[in-house]
Amino acid sequence: MNSDMLVRITRYYRALNRLRAIGLEKVFAHNLSDAAGVSAAVVRKDFSLLEIHGQKRGGYEITDLIDRLSRLLGKGEPQNVIVVGCGRIGKALMHYSGFEPDGIRIVAGFDSDPIVYSDASHPVPVYPMSRLDEMVEALDSKVAIITVPESAAADTAEKLFDAGIRGILNFSPITLKPRPAAPGEIPAVVHNINIALELEQIFYQLQFPDGRKQ
Repeated sequence: MNSDMLVRITRYYRALNRLRAIGLEKVFAHNLSDAAGVSAAVVRKDFSLLEIHGQKRGGYEITDLIDRLSRLLGKGEPQNVIVVGCGRIGKALMHYSGFEPDGIRIVAGFDSDPIVYSDASHPVPVYPMSRLDEMVEALDSKVAIITVPESAAADTAEKLFDAGIRGILNFSPITLKPRPAAPGEIPAVVHNINIALELEQIFYQLQFPDGRKQ
């Protein structure tokens, strides 16, 4: 499965959960096409490749689709995620409850500032960086979100890989790369999200919608 198809499958999964929540039992390809931003033909093609078949006039059973896509996406037990860097973005992520319907739990934060990790008002425990290795193992977490300053990002990523983290969502301004995998080891994954860059691209596309400067 390529990355584009994976993104679509994730969008189908979220849309299906919303439809089930409002009491629907069946869904048609055109319902999911709107949620994923593709045509109904692409939805049917994706499901055909996954050997998921609906009824010509009855559509797809929502419960069955959710079950199939859930297994495909590796959803089962909730996935524990940690946040490193508990400033404004980190705190916002820790206070956000919208991940839970997707089986994702923010279970801990880590920071180097004693004032931050001694503050009991956080919705999840916040620990000093010195306890990173211990808590990653105890929490059985494989994914971390980095929201530290640029100067600390690369060192933070190395500490996370050393602690056993295999996936990083990086909100710091610097682009990080995954550590090369050892023989027989599953490669690490790093996704970089530069909010300023994303906004710049939007501004550019608004100014030059055809992709060319005037």
